[in-house]
Amino acid sequence: MSDTLNERSYQPQTLEAEIQKFWEERKDHRAPATPEGEKYYVLAMFPYPSGQLHMGHVRNYSIVDAIARYQRMRGKSVLHPMGWDAFGLPAENAALKHGVAPAQWTFENIAHMRGQLKRLGLSYDWTREFATCTPEYYRWEQWLFLKLWERGLVYQKESTVNWDPVDQTVLANEQVVDGRGWRSGALVERREIRQWFLRITAYADELLQGLEQLQGQWPDQVLTMQRNWIGRSEGAEIHFPLVDEDGVIKVFSTRPDTLMGATYLALAPEHPLVLARARADSDLAAFVEDCKHVAVSEATVETQEKAGRPLGISVRHPLTGETLPVWAANFVLMGYGEGAVMAVPAHDQRDFEFAQKYGLPIRPVIQPAQAENAGTVDAAYTGPGRLYNSGPFDGLDSVEAKSRITAALEARGLGHKTVNWRLRDWGISRQRYWGTPIPMIHCPHCGVVPVPEAELPVVLPTHYQLRDPRSPLLDDPSFRDVPCPQCGAPAQRETDTMDTFVESSWYFARFTCPDAASMLDARAWSWMPVDQYVGGVEHAVLHLLYARFFNRLLRDFGLLPADGRFDEPFRRLLTQGMVLKDGAKMSKSKGNTVDPQELLDRYGADTARLFILFAAPPEQSLEWSDSAVEGAYRFLQRVWRLVQDYDGEPTPLPAKLSGAARDLRRAIHQCIERVTFNLEERHHFNVAIAACMELTNTLARVDGKDPELRAVLGEGLSALVRLLAPFTPHLAEACWMALGGKTALAHTPWPTVDPEALVADTLTLVVQVNGKLRERLDFPASADEAEIRSLTLAHPQVQKHMEGKELRRVIVVPGRLVNLVLS
Repeated sequence: MSDTLNERSYQPQTLEAEIQKFWEERKDHRAPATPEGEKYYVLAMFPYPSGQLHMGHVRNYSIVDAIARYQRMRGKSVLHPMGWDAFGLPAENAALKHGVAPAQWTFENIAHMRGQLKRLGLSYDWTREFATCTPEYYRWEQWLFLKLWERGLVYQKESTVNWDPVDQTVLANEQVVDGRGWRSGALVERREIRQWFLRITAYADELLQGLEQLQGQWPDQVLTMQRNWIGRSEGAEIHFPLVDEDGVIKVFSTRPDTLMGATYLALAPEHPLVLARARADSDLAAFVEDCKHVAVSEATVETQEKAGRPLGISVRHPLTGETLPVWAANFVLMGYGEGAVMAVPAHDQRDFEFAQKYGLPIRPVIQPAQAENAGTVDAAYTGPGRLYNSGPFDGLDSVEAKSRITAALEARGLGHKTVNWRLRDWGISRQRYWGTPIPMIHCPHCGVVPVPEAELPVVLPTHYQLRDPRSPLLDDPSFRDVPCPQCGAPAQRETDTMDTFVESSWYFARFTCPDAASMLDARAWSWMPVDQYVGGVEHAVLHLLYARFFNRLLRDFGLLPADGRFDEPFRRLLTQGMVLKDGAKMSKSKGNTVDPQELLDRYGADTARLFILFAAPPEQSLEWSDSAVEGAYRFLQRVWRLVQDYDGEPTPLPAKLSGAARDLRRAIHQCIERVTFNLEERHHFNVAIAACMELTNTLARVDGKDPELRAVLGEGLSALVRLLAPFTPHLAEACWMALGGKTALAHTPWPTVDPEALVADTLTLVVQVNGKLRERLDFPASADEAEIRSLTLAHPQVQKHMEGKELRRVIVVPGRLVNLVLS
């Protein structure tokens, strides 16, 4: 490598390859089995092996690598792993398109992307790499599935689901965006399918409360999204007795204070009462069928045109005995409460629009504080107020009325106070092939039977050549047909596979012990939780919520300690912004992508990393700029020349420094202070890099022939290359060697601030005259307010501004400015 170090010009393609070989030979980035001293676990959301890195990947991984390298130089044991989120529809669909097996397509992509990641010089511990599509990995989620089954946290039931007609599979509500499948973009339909569910609702309260300890550590936006998705709401369960038959219709309402304004009930199209009547009513049956072509998501339901059909049945109002009609309505979800709502058109906008369309009564019962009436013909009044048209509850405010009306319902045995949750159990069944097999067997005699633990893993066959979206597991007797583990009779395996979010819900823990002979071992206790997690905000109510749920499952099954330290999987979260070009997100469909490989081939990895970290704070969107990439490359050339021109190792600092040397050393240590603060406290890499650029400009002006200044310049260059190490590690490593560095930067301490170097002999203050900037003057650092006043007034330049005017006041703002008030 000596020849490369002695090159006068910066040649990143050669340099970076040699530096990466140097790191690999020394195993510089390999984490110990358990932390040695203080630990730091830093992790990026692992990628789907699509075949090519995009600039979003480059940004995400450059951010995380900068953090990992900084923390290593701070002396911590750093765990920085990488793996592959390898199951899922994209691989299956690509295999269909290209005529190859999904496994072959996946592993070829992994090999290519691994090479790209290594080309970026990312400091991963590659010994911990795994892909989630291997039996060695997914056997443990099959094992956990069986444990959850034993505890009743897994169940199967008929359910109304979101069906993607293109991808031919069920989607969770979180995977439906504006009524369309999150991957295919197809309009989603409703279907009744038997599904497997994880009982995440059993942890709803804990998941909500846990957000409090993440306050200040996670972005407020993510915390708000999760609170809203979990959606705890207090209210009342209200029973409406059926008029002509036995039974009641139960509804949940957060506004029992509006009960006296209820004028009809609305049921979901899938409600049993609706389906029973649809069998004898062709118009109702057609309506139910139409509703199947709308996604089972609140966003879709809220925005669609309201429609319904009368059921020809009635209920009695639980307090007044009034007869209310019952309708089927497309704005009611079967998954909310029990699929029924009491409609109060005067005080709910959906109910109002529906009532107007079908001529149903609108009865206002809440008087707003500053209005003469409520429930106008234009819109519902949804706020609090005082009750009227409410019989014995007239005059009560909304808060007291909720309590009094709920108590009246309880006294009649027709309701009670309760808590409802927006969160629904997680449907994990997917009707596609490329996923983890669900370890259950269907026996005609014994029913649903778990696969014996000793027979795990249930291995997914990987040889299929796919011809259509239909899962080949359905038609493969060698996989499907098995004897029942209980009675030995012919039985069939479950052919649904698990949602790929199951794999990503615990991978972070497996990285701590990837070769463990159980799901996790004690090494996880020493590394968890993740200290810094980085990824996209689009996973706020998908991966991030599921991972918090799974972490609690791992705790409750004894795989992580139950002492409170391990409840949350990610201590801190950073959600990086998108990479834009011409103001739009980069995408192939828009033709505005930048190929990272071309960037690396032309400028090298360090230029790519420097640009992407300098262009914007990590949480903000980044606008692509070819000229800024060129600027980053020129900066690295300048640093390289500075080190080459120094030509040797830094010399010791003299015991006493002259004024110029002291000023230079102060600039160096101010830079160290600024970079350290922005890496440690805020991850504002752009500000830290700007400080390094300012220091580079300062060092470039130094006369290196002066022995005293040369010594300080050597200290400055030594600090500069270490400060740049998290951002441009190849160049920094090479420059460190050229300066005589004895250890690799991964094992070299981060530069520290010398407080004495920051002490200035002079203090520069702005001088204003009547609030306008006129001069900048230097004062002794020890000068008090009186001395600053005296020196300012005596200065010839200041006196020129005072000619012909009367001095009325002198204002000294310590450390900042002097303002002369003249008349």
